[in-house]
Amino acid sequence: MANTTIATPSSSTLKTHGSALQRFLQATEIDTRLLGMIGALLIIWIGFQITTDGLFLTPRNLWNLTVQAASVSVMATGMVLVIVTRNIDLSVGSILGFVGMIMAITQVKILPPLIGFDNPATWIIALAVGIALGTAIGAFQGLIIAFLNVPAFIVTLGGLLIWRAGAFLVISGATVAPMDTKFRLMGGGAEGSIGATASWIVGVLACLVIVASIINSRKQRKRFGFPLRPMWAEYFLSAVGCVMVLAAVAVLNSYYMPVNLAKKYAEAHNIPWPEGGLQIPLGIAIPVLMAVGIAIAMSFLTTRTRFGRYVFAIGGNPEAAELAGIKTRWVTVRIFALMGALCAIAAAISTARLNAATNAQGTLDELYTIAAAVIGGTSLAGGMGTIYGAVLGAIVMQSLQSGMVLLRIDTPLQSIVIGIVLVMAVWLDTVYRGRAK
Repeated sequence: MANTTIATPSSSTLKTHGSALQRFLQATEIDTRLLGMIGALLIIWIGFQITTDGLFLTPRNLWNLTVQAASVSVMATGMVLVIVTRNIDLSVGSILGFVGMIMAITQVKILPPLIGFDNPATWIIALAVGIALGTAIGAFQGLIIAFLNVPAFIVTLGGLLIWRAGAFLVISGATVAPMDTKFRLMGGGAEGSIGATASWIVGVLACLVIVASIINSRKQRKRFGFPLRPMWAEYFLSAVGCVMVLAAVAVLNSYYMPVNLAKKYAEAHNIPWPEGGLQIPLGIAIPVLMAVGIAIAMSFLTTRTRFGRYVFAIGGNPEAAELAGIKTRWVTVRIFALMGALCAIAAAISTARLNAATNAQGTLDELYTIAAAVIGGTSLAGGMGTIYGAVLGAIVMQSLQSGMVLLRIDTPLQSIVIGIVLVMAVWLDTVYRGRAK
């Protein structure tokens, strides 16, 4: 019997060439588009810091900015999958408004006679009802798109009108308030934050996750014989990731509870009020934690699961994906169902933050969500997009809006600026794809 030898894959270090900057980018494998967005965000922040006389980069404004961007960030992660498959969803803002209204009615009108107001289970039931309803709406629209071959643009445009009208009709245009005490925690605020100590713990855990993911990635590359990044690049990425996380925690912890709320807190906990007042750090807001958690889960879904590979395969070449045995229609249904569920979570954040539900809630959020995904590098031609890029795009959009509010720019002019930014983002995507060919 002949002896046989099995060759094991051997790893090698990534080969780099070109200028020093090119070699650095190749060694670290940093996405140049993501790097460009970070640069653009820094320019926006510095510009607003100068024009607002130092008001923009204050802990208070940055803390509010993260909370305000949370709901759009959640929806933008789902919009990436929708656009990657060469579809669009214009109904997300209306779904948010309709589902938010149903969740508000559930906890204000339906549950109190049954289990009492502020029952510990109220927020869980309301959130579960909202997610189930959002998922059903998304799946229904996905079925029409996938099996009746109606373009997504038309179906979701109809959804934009239908669900917005539904939010008005279910309660005849009335505002529903107040929300359950536990439910309101999802909106942030003084009570909806985890405090300084817990924020530092979250920051340290995030750093450990970053380091562990980089180590695991290197092990997987070595296992399958893929080229390895230089060790200095691994250390650099670990250090930069940890510094950014801890710096963000430090900024959020430097925003203190407003004086009137701090006095109420002191009274509730029998704390004597000192002469200089109490400085109570708010830390990371709960909606921000929700948005970050969803971004991590969605990134895992798109990069580490079969479903994620199917999504990008459909976006790259739908016909080839169909011939490869991928059930493209059911994947489309699942994408829109997931989009509906994310709209429900965003509705919970938005409704909790406002402590009320109105029929106008979520108006124009479809614009901000699509813009966030496109600015974040998701190609309208399909097949290309990242979750973290979409989250960064949402922060860019909210930064523009917050800066313009601080400058007291009229709302119509704000819409003009957002529209220009969206058109420029699509143009840059077209240029990028043209050069990549």
